[in-house]
Amino acid sequence: MNNSGKSRARILATSGLLGAISIVLGITPLGFIPVPTAAGHATIMHVPAILGGLLEGPVVGAFVGFIFGLHSFLRAGSPLFADPMVAILPRILIGVLAYLSFRLTKSVALSAAVGTLTNTFGVLGIAVAKGYLTFPVAAGIALTHGLPEVIVAMVLTALIYKGIKKRR
Repeated sequence: MNNSGKSRARILATSGLLGAISIVLGITPLGFIPVPTAAGHATIMHVPAILGGLLEGPVVGAFVGFIFGLHSFLRAGSPLFADPMVAILPRILIGVLAYLSFRLTKSVALSAAVGTLTNTFGVLGIAVAKGYLTFPVAAGIALTHGLPEVIVAMVLTALIYKGIKKRR
């Protein structure tokens, strides 16, 4: 056991399982939840990174976020996601900032919102800074995609976290 009482085997298993879930969500329609907005769907591909941070800490959250970002980078369908600064960096921070939020607030739902907004604002902010998108376009995407994703992530993360913690 390490200092926090978590076994290395459990941490490794959680990392691998959440990383695999991230990949499955990305290569199947399971990663997109239909919502009644102009966007038409909310992605949940960042939820495993949030859960990694909440369940096992910032290193696991960063690792699972890296897998999500690397998957996004390798499957890039646009120049935006072919840039590792856009595709990978913000995704690494999802689980880290969700973990820090959880440490401060003990709120799973708030931490899910922080992780989701880290993804949304990180990707769109870097995209604007690098000239891939204009600010008005990025703001429109944030509103139409970001808000439904925050709501969906808050609900899913809270339900999954509660179910996992109940069985531990």
